[in-house]
Amino acid sequence: MSVSTAPVTHLARPHRPVVVAGTLGELRGPTSGLVELPLRLWWQPQRAFDLGVHTMLLWMYENVLREAIRVDELRAYLDGPTLARLWPELNLPRSVRAAWEARHPRLRILTAA
Repeated sequence: MSVSTAPVTHLARPHRPVVVAGTLGELRGPTSGLVELPLRLWWQPQRAFDLGVHTMLLWMYENVLREAIRVDELRAYLDGPTLARLWPELNLPRSVRAAWEARHPRLRILTAA
């Protein structure tokens, strides 16, 4: 019996891997104001999120983390320190959370705290 050494691929949806930023520091998205997500990331008629409203901020982060297919989407809409602060509150699929925590163990520590 052989043991596979292939990396684990976490899926955001069937046949679509979770996209994870290489570092939290490269995430320099907006931290205030209104942010309108493109239709590809949020397909509802009202696509603007007021980042000053905590529930809207959480909702936007959850959607970007689930729906992003390119790292540049993460960079455009997420902010590293804000992501770390929100991480324990985010409602994410297990696979998305696992992929991010595998790449950024600091997030796993924040969740356990």
